[in-house]
Amino acid sequence: MLAAALCTSASVFAAAVVGQPAPAFSAVDTAGKSVSLADFKGKTVVLEWVNPGCPYVRKHYDSANMPATQKSAIAKGAVWLAINSTHTGASDYLAPAALAGWMRDKGASPTATLMDADGKVGRAYGARTTPHMYVIDPRGTLVYVGAIDSKPTANPADIKTATNHVNAALAEVLAGKPVSQPVTQAYGCSVKYGD
Repeated sequence: MLAAALCTSASVFAAAVVGQPAPAFSAVDTAGKSVSLADFKGKTVVLEWVNPGCPYVRKHYDSANMPATQKSAIAKGAVWLAINSTHTGASDYLAPAALAGWMRDKGASPTATLMDADGKVGRAYGARTTPHMYVIDPRGTLVYVGAIDSKPTANPADIKTATNHVNAALAEVLAGKPVSQPVTQAYGCSVKYGD
């Protein structure tokens, strides 16, 4: 019975594979508008799993690192979708208006902030941590999965000596090159999925 349960939970996180088409999805943003990955066909897309209750997320937002990475990506023509898969019963769940307000207060500028309280999008991608980062190339292929950077700590002082993996992956994708480090170990708080 336990083995079956383990297999089931493991298979839930096996959908998104680097080098394969990114799983299609639709979700509602914090303003109530439906957003689909298909809306951005032909564009480079960054997916960021976010939960403001996580100290690792706060490291990158309080320092302005994540907003700066978002702005840089968007300035280069990429689309940035922040996704919150925290279920409504979790103590750190924020309702759409509160999440939008937090993002605004932090100077964030994603293309959209998506609500995924049922966890469908997060499970399709195997998102395990906040932050957990994904880059999809203009052909719709998943080309990067992992951490925002190379310093798996909650200390903002570490950002200045870290390699920003998302910036590096985007630079290669936008130059038409393969991503040289397509997978890194994501770090942060566990995504608070519902049952």
